[in-house]
Amino acid sequence: MTAGTTITNGTTAEHELAALQREHGRPLFALMLRLSDGDRQRAEDLVQETLVRAWQHPEALRADDFTSVRPWLLTVGRRLAIDARRARQARPAEVGDAVLENARVCADHAERSAAALDVRRAVKTLTPEHREVLVQVYFQGASVAEAAEALGIPPGTVKSRAYYALRALRRVLPGYATDLD
Repeated sequence: MTAGTTITNGTTAEHELAALQREHGRPLFALMLRLSDGDRQRAEDLVQETLVRAWQHPEALRADDFTSVRPWLLTVGRRLAIDARRARQARPAEVGDAVLENARVCADHAERSAAALDVRRAVKTLTPEHREVLVQVYFQGASVAEAAEALGIPPGTVKSRAYYALRALRRVLPGYATDLD
């Protein structure tokens, strides 16, 4: 299609638009594919939108400034691609359902606070000896040898007290049993 071709209403416009697509569709698609980082669907959408703009503005296609409409089409397509990229960057990334199904569910702050209060209450029900071992090993991150040295008891005693303390907590906190394993 050349600059002198007129797009009118009716089937003539459809035929001329089809001719425009046949003549300039491949180079336009190649550019849109490159500008959309290889996303074929997005490139096809951009080509279609560019051709819609050509249909909406037949006066631009009749301009005497150029002999081919290809530069006009490529410029319009390039601007549409830039606008689309900016729009995507302005909003959060879209994710598919598969990604959401596999996403780790994080408890909200209120649930974590409630769980912490439950654990504190449960720890207070333990004997002082069991509580000391749990505080050393689980809350302060000490090794069995370090806890044994700090508490002045043998390492075997630290292990057995930790075992029985966790067992007691499992009874007091049945809903949290999987977290205590």
